[in-house]
Amino acid sequence: MAEKTGPSIKRGHSRQDYETPADFMRAVADRFGAPILDLAASDENPKAPMWLTEAQDSLSIAWHLQALGVLWLNPPFGVIGPWAKKCWEEKQEGCRILMLVPASVGSNWFKHFVHNRALVCFLSPRITFEGADDPYPKDLMLCCYNFGTAGYECWRWK
Repeated sequence: MAEKTGPSIKRGHSRQDYETPADFMRAVADRFGAPILDLAASDENPKAPMWLTEAQDSLSIAWHLQALGVLWLNPPFGVIGPWAKKCWEEKQEGCRILMLVPASVGSNWFKHFVHNRALVCFLSPRITFEGADDPYPKDLMLCCYNFGTAGYECWRWK
């Protein structure tokens, strides 16, 4: 059996509940407006006045019926596809969604639900999540659904 190297070493075993840092959330609010609903939070780390927890199963709820305004999503990075698909579907209902995810531009979920469907802001500098000692080791992007024209930019948020 081949030895695992690189990102696959922790695949399926890495921590999935890192909290988005306050300085990044301030930059998001300054540019896009303050989120009013966090779509994947815990009771300990919401990034908006209203939030949905894992127990509430955000993927099974119609987000456009929950709140009007900017919706925030920092989903578990282990399985992003269902979240990206849900963002695309809810965009059709008029939702304004900001989804923070790894810049996995070669993935199927990116091809089908982000590329040419959202404004993609590649982030610089890298983000250090709350509870982590170092910046996240991969590039991140903020996928902005219903925030103007779909396209790409580099956003120096700090």
